[in-house]
Amino acid sequence: MTAPVLELTGVTKNYGALRPLRLQQLVVAPGEQVALLGLDQPAAEVLINLVTGATLPDTGEVKVFGRATAEITESADWLTLLDRFGMVSERAALLDAMTVIQNLALPFSLEIDPAPPDVANQASALAREVGVAEQLWGRRAGELDAATRMQIRLARALAFNPGLLLLEHPSATLPREDVIRFGINVRLVAERRSLAALTITADAEFAGAVSSSAVALEPATGHLLRL
Repeated sequence: MTAPVLELTGVTKNYGALRPLRLQQLVVAPGEQVALLGLDQPAAEVLINLVTGATLPDTGEVKVFGRATAEITESADWLTLLDRFGMVSERAALLDAMTVIQNLALPFSLEIDPAPPDVANQASALAREVGVAEQLWGRRAGELDAATRMQIRLARALAFNPGLLLLEHPSATLPREDVIRFGINVRLVAERRSLAALTITADAEFAGAVSSSAVALEPATGHLLRL
């Protein structure tokens, strides 16, 4: 039987809120897209840090790709692990003065003005994959609307072929008319790649569009309710 991509068991983490983050059990199987409701922005950031091994739980265990994060003690080992995550978040800053293609070239090269042909081709493939209109590729990121900017973040998250896509309140800044469209787009991209994804969101409508499985956290108990 294939091991889960992500498994949290009996996890608690104090972070200065009224109550600690509690998660009794959360499992994401290979190729599964899970949406988690019930976490505000600070709690979502705490969970992302736990999943990526940036911090350790106070109690319980976090396992990613079959390995407990507590076992990762060398910085080089942790940096290698980070490459297996694709992050989609407002905290993932874009270079507003750079074009779409330049922003998407950065994961591959610091030489982006102009990018070498092979790097530009990689960046173009990512833009095309997530549905950024070709007429926008030469535009500066700071000139683009919120939905397109989030598409760029999604594309950049895919650059190194991650094993787990992590989305942190990605619809929070989107106009309502773009929310479902973006959610469906993320899900289709993940399904085409057979990519596991965990989306943390407060938007039930978005959760239904982006995931194959949606759950809500009971903060007081840490139990998950399937929606």
